[in-house]
Amino acid sequence: MDTLFPFEPAARVRGEGERGWAKPRVQEANRAQVELRAVDLEGLLPAEHRARTVWAFVERLDLTLFYASVRAVEGHAGRPPVDPKILLALWLYATLEGVGSARALARLCEAHEAYRWLAGGVSVNYHTLADFRVDHVQALDTLLTQSVAALMAAGAVKLRRVAQDGVRVRASAGASSFRRKARLEACLEAAEAQVKALRAELLTDAGASRRRERAARERAMRERQARVAKALEQLPEVAAKKKAKERAQARASTTDAQARVMKMADGGFRPAYNAQLATDTASQVVVGVAVTNAGSDQGQMGVMVEQLCKRYGRRAEAMLVDGGFAKLEDIERVTQSGSVVYAPVLAPRDQSRDAHVPRPGDSPEVAAWRQRMGTAEAKTIYKERAATAECVNAQARNRGLQQLPVRGVVKATAILLWYALAHNVMRTAALVGLGAGIT
Repeated sequence: MDTLFPFEPAARVRGEGERGWAKPRVQEANRAQVELRAVDLEGLLPAEHRARTVWAFVERLDLTLFYASVRAVEGHAGRPPVDPKILLALWLYATLEGVGSARALARLCEAHEAYRWLAGGVSVNYHTLADFRVDHVQALDTLLTQSVAALMAAGAVKLRRVAQDGVRVRASAGASSFRRKARLEACLEAAEAQVKALRAELLTDAGASRRRERAARERAMRERQARVAKALEQLPEVAAKKKAKERAQARASTTDAQARVMKMADGGFRPAYNAQLATDTASQVVVGVAVTNAGSDQGQMGVMVEQLCKRYGRRAEAMLVDGGFAKLEDIERVTQSGSVVYAPVLAPRDQSRDAHVPRPGDSPEVAAWRQRMGTAEAKTIYKERAATAECVNAQARNRGLQQLPVRGVVKATAILLWYALAHNVMRTAALVGLGAGIT
């Protein structure tokens, strides 16, 4: 008898002329039995499910760049890969649901109805998912341009006012991975020595299992050697941004050489990237993305204006940015290109001076900006920035944009593009509809 439950469950017997206690008779679980179930994938999800919205969005995209990398062709040997359309839809839906791990997504494709419906009976593994997520940066960037251009053609996006904001995203590197030049050179020398020693062992060891183990160790050391070499390459760039007396103290990460220590939203300093998002204020559609390792937003507005012009063949009529972007040279440059700048004017140290009165050394563009920001109309327009950029940033945070699961600017850009595309899926559905799946 189970010591935790020493008494048999009993129930009072009530019948004609009967009184007493007896063991109850119930339907017990039998998990050893085999069940055969007919599953209709199409019937798994209701018509208004978000996964159907994602699939409808993907079906409208031009995926030529994705299919160009498929080597298996009709009439020739080779195992066909997973349809890029399926992988694209899975990652878009996973991003909307806050799933950022390829292993977690692979498990969901087996256990969750929405992901099973998107996969459509095709088996996917986490290696395929992880590689697809970062291997098509240019194709993802093109999709962002094409999808926004389609909304512009439909009149849903007009690029009248664009709000830009930067969000610091924690890098996949620890603070303790940053080393100075002398330490990096010592680490590189040690890694090279270990690689040579492991190669020598591989040539002399006759055991196959031992060879495989040492080959794995050698591969790991080669990867570390490459990371340390990249960190050394980044040191001159890091040192150039420091004062002359501090350049000898410049450090770079042996985990992610392109990451930089930045001040985060909570006031702490951590390895991070600066993710830039530009959003059309009227539609709240993300129209531009960029990732940089600069800790400041200064200088980023002009870069984004040029990016939008390159993407869509036109400039935004107005750029709404916070005070971190208000670099006078940038305001000059953007204004001369044809965009009106709305950014707060910093309060002068001399409190008796009006911040909105042009200063003696101001250029005509800067003087016009100061005067403009003193008007009630400009202040009303500027309020659209927080309602747009801050909202988009908050949604990205809620969907998991807290720490990057990849390393390097290029792969970080791929992750940001997934968030931008996923956000635009829902905005497209709300603005113009996507057919099935839209309520």
